[in-house]
Amino acid sequence: MKALLRKLVVKISLDSKPFFMGGLTLDLNLIFLGPPGSGKGSQALLLKRDYGILHISTGDMLREAVAKGTPLGKKAKDYMDRGLLVPDDIMIEMIEEKLLQSSLSVGFVLDGFPRTLPQAEAIDNLFKKMNVKLTAVFLFNASKDVILDRLVNRRVCRNCGALYHLKYSPPKVNGKCDFCGGELYQRDDDKEETILRRIKVYEEQTASLIDYYRAKGVLVELDANRSVDEVYMDIKRWLETGSHVG
Repeated sequence: MKALLRKLVVKISLDSKPFFMGGLTLDLNLIFLGPPGSGKGSQALLLKRDYGILHISTGDMLREAVAKGTPLGKKAKDYMDRGLLVPDDIMIEMIEEKLLQSSLSVGFVLDGFPRTLPQAEAIDNLFKKMNVKLTAVFLFNASKDVILDRLVNRRVCRNCGALYHLKYSPPKVNGKCDFCGGELYQRDDDKEETILRRIKVYEEQTASLIDYYRAKGVLVELDANRSVDEVYMDIKRWLETGSHVG
């Protein structure tokens, strides 16, 4: 059925609304922009569950490539071991490899990339090369207080990666994963001083990206201060009807 749907895709320009058929946007090729803790990953996983689209988290992708020792992973590790940022061209190559997997689904969510205007331009070039049409760029707007509350209280299972929140979704046994009994820990990225620094970097880097995608007519702004379910309903409404959200 998905193969049939892909054959029926109507190509759309970047400044148009998505093509809808029977309540489903064909080829959901999405970019998620937003500060850390704004809920991008949670929404991407819900879209993967309900629409079967590929979730490309650049952070996870990078860690996986390094752990597996792939050719690109080895290149990236060389920079990481020297305390340097992984160059954009390596990241773009990794994303291209992942995008090739989207032929098995009805599209993708690119989560965590681009972060800068040069990266956005590089992604545009990659999309042109692969004949990929961008459906929308969702901007997750969340306040600093909400972000801190979400991340400072977040805990991760060291064994299976399950996520918990000490206030809203705590484990049944303090410090232990409900699923595998693994140890729960706080990632360095979830400590307050690190979060504030990451938010500052995001604000400095991303302002130009917001204007860039707004000018292309593909930016959709979301109030990400709300619950996961409320935000997801807005995303689904836009994808299935093209109606205003926020």
